[in-house]
Amino acid sequence: MESEGVLSLPLIHDHPMMSFNCLRKGDCCGRFQSQSEGYYCKICDFFVHKKCGDEISEFINHPSHPSHTLELRHKSTNRCDFCRWRILKLFYRCDKCDFDLDLHCAKYQPPDVIDNFEMHPHKLILLKERIEFDCSAKCRKARGGLPYKCEECDVAFHVDCVWHPEAAELKHPTEVNHSYHSLHPLKLLTGEPPDYSDGKCRLCGRGVDKESFYHCSSCDFTLDMPCVLNPPPHPYICVQCDFMIHHHCLGLPRVIHINRHNHRVSRTSVLGVVNSVCGVCRKKVDWKYGGFSCHKCPGYVVHSICATREDVWNGEELEGVPEEEENIEPYVVIDDITIQHFSHNEHYLRLHGSGVLYEDNKWCNACNHHIRLQSYYGCMDCDFSLHQNCAQCPRKKWHVLHNDRLTLDTNKELHVFNCIACDRRSNGFMYKHGDTYLDVLCGSISEPFVHPSHPHHPLYYIPTEEDKRCNGCNRWENCALRCIEGDCGFVLGFECATLPQVVKHIGYNHPLSLCYGEEEASGKYWCDICEKETNPKEWFYTCKDHLASLHTNCVLGHSGGLLPRSVAKMWGKSYEVVLNNSVTRPFCQLCKSRCMYPIYFKFLGNTAAYICSRYCVFGFSFSGAPER
Repeated sequence: MESEGVLSLPLIHDHPMMSFNCLRKGDCCGRFQSQSEGYYCKICDFFVHKKCGDEISEFINHPSHPSHTLELRHKSTNRCDFCRWRILKLFYRCDKCDFDLDLHCAKYQPPDVIDNFEMHPHKLILLKERIEFDCSAKCRKARGGLPYKCEECDVAFHVDCVWHPEAAELKHPTEVNHSYHSLHPLKLLTGEPPDYSDGKCRLCGRGVDKESFYHCSSCDFTLDMPCVLNPPPHPYICVQCDFMIHHHCLGLPRVIHINRHNHRVSRTSVLGVVNSVCGVCRKKVDWKYGGFSCHKCPGYVVHSICATREDVWNGEELEGVPEEEENIEPYVVIDDITIQHFSHNEHYLRLHGSGVLYEDNKWCNACNHHIRLQSYYGCMDCDFSLHQNCAQCPRKKWHVLHNDRLTLDTNKELHVFNCIACDRRSNGFMYKHGDTYLDVLCGSISEPFVHPSHPHHPLYYIPTEEDKRCNGCNRWENCALRCIEGDCGFVLGFECATLPQVVKHIGYNHPLSLCYGEEEASGKYWCDICEKETNPKEWFYTCKDHLASLHTNCVLGHSGGLLPRSVAKMWGKSYEVVLNNSVTRPFCQLCKSRCMYPIYFKFLGNTAAYICSRYCVFGFSFSGAPER
């Protein structure tokens, strides 16, 4: 002993160690001991049970490996050949036989036969040769090793799954000190966790077992029994400050951009924002722990794990990278009703308020949908129009479906693209980055998203491995917006989320309104356009007198994202996009049916050849049928 309370144990550790009372797995034997006295190194967070430290030898002869002497070693990535636990620090080894024995198994020689094991009715024989086996105790340890085996049954067990030399003494003390929470002792509790606690272990994040766990009421600090006895590997701690961090958290970035927020977010060790939720998973955030927060938006915080997910962060560390000031405004204000939009610099656009007359012959050049009854900006010198909402789309933005910032492209050449959110084909404005394209309707969706079909709760994009049925069309969706309130379970795909509320169809004198289904509907309903049965519990369009239930696809068609009177090149062929607004509907060149959708396609330079939809365009392009 070098000084009072400080010991030198050269066989065990290079640094001076102090006497310490801590209930935790020892770095010596890798096991929990009923007596929690031991030696502790603050520098390395290294704890050795007193019994192990006092009895350790540099060389031993052991019955489990009688051929050679075993030598004491430090630090291994192997597993003990006896119990198959991963070796932490101290162990004995025979290099000639590649044989490893952890300190616990070296200290205690298990009996050759066990005949009173409560999990098995027959005698268990200890084998002295390593074999591959799955432990019948259903433990979490690795396969193989030196097992206890039943000669009558095809079962085998790890040694320490059936035998413990001090089993009768393993009673958990009512109060312990623990190096991962050195400020106060932890008390043994049973039953439900306290009301003020979230009931989760601070090390592993799992809910605690109600049979027994340790808790500090002063700090609301909880550890479940497995983490008390076998703490997760590689956490680093500062005992003086009661600060702890996992090994993998040391590499967390400092400043990043995530696709859920317009500003950068920065890493902080204590969030300090009470009663907040994560901006990604929408679950509660504990203000006492670290995460990412936005300096410009008070209250916006994100869990560290959520912020650094592959579908949220692009992997770029921005600490030290200056943030450039960019003008992302889409237009310049000329006066109260006049703007100059960046997509149409040559002329001014004038605002027209929402009216009662449906604009039959005007389309928005951004989303390519009818102007309808919405407010819009119209060019004072030519036939160029933008919905007011589309005109306000920023020139750059972040979106939940892509990790890098997207740029608004006005698509002057009317390039036909597929939106990654709704799978619509469009040749209007697009938000793009590399090969990623979003039409302006899906690109404009941000969180929280409120839809008239579900007005009481906002919707969020929370991806899961499990697909959900969209409440609008009843199709399975993975890329969808979800309600997070209780057991609501409302799901909306991007296509249904961006359906127009009011549309006009040539077969009806009045505009058609989107209906969100009828839960109490009974009997059969028929679509007047395709003359096929509809499901009234799915969304449909209906007329003023509500005597019709029309399929949304029949009303809008499959090519509503293409601008009428434009030229669309699809699958190697060019077609004119034509409005189907005449009394006589033409026949489709492929399916031989009359074109029933609002838009059909005509071969350039040939007035006699028509295709009814993009699906028939696809089939025609690869059918080898000649153009007439």
